[in-house]
Amino acid sequence: MNEFKGKLIVFSAPSGSGKTTIVRHLLHQEKFGLEFSISATSRKARGKEIDGKDYYFISAKEFKNKIKLDEFLEWEEVYIDNFYGTLKTEVERIWSKGKHVIFDIDVAGGLRIKKKFPEQTLAVFVKPPDINELIIRLKQRGEESPEKIAMRVAKAPTEMATAPQFDTIILNDDLPTALQDAENLVNDFLNK
Repeated sequence: MNEFKGKLIVFSAPSGSGKTTIVRHLLHQEKFGLEFSISATSRKARGKEIDGKDYYFISAKEFKNKIKLDEFLEWEEVYIDNFYGTLKTEVERIWSKGKHVIFDIDVAGGLRIKKKFPEQTLAVFVKPPDINELIIRLKQRGEESPEKIAMRVAKAPTEMATAPQFDTIILNDDLPTALQDAENLVNDFLNK
């Protein structure tokens, strides 16, 4: 790996909690020197997602091969044959630019990164106000079938139970407050 050892900032939450909105906001704060870690996934692109910008879209077969070759920092089979993970080369790419890495990943992946880099990682759990709000947010996206939304909602209680394992929790019941809380956390972490 590169000589520069930047910090790793992980945002994890159930789908619909607002973690992506928070991460996008933080990426626009130039003072932090953050760059988004693009995850690899075996799922198909949704909506206007672009390969190499939103995700690295690869087949399940290719994903499994990369697992065998130990090319992932972390990975998870989120649903059957639906993999997500962080390629080691992605973190190296960002560190080679002298930037800190920010992640928008599932809770299992976030906790694995924290375990591998305990001192370098800030792990933040974004908590939604309640399950009903999650359902509303997922439906408003208009990107997924009712069955897919039901799968995400069914998984949420298990994900919510992991919140105490994270360094901190942001309650996203008021977006401007959640964004400010995230800025304060990142600022304090990068300056310690």
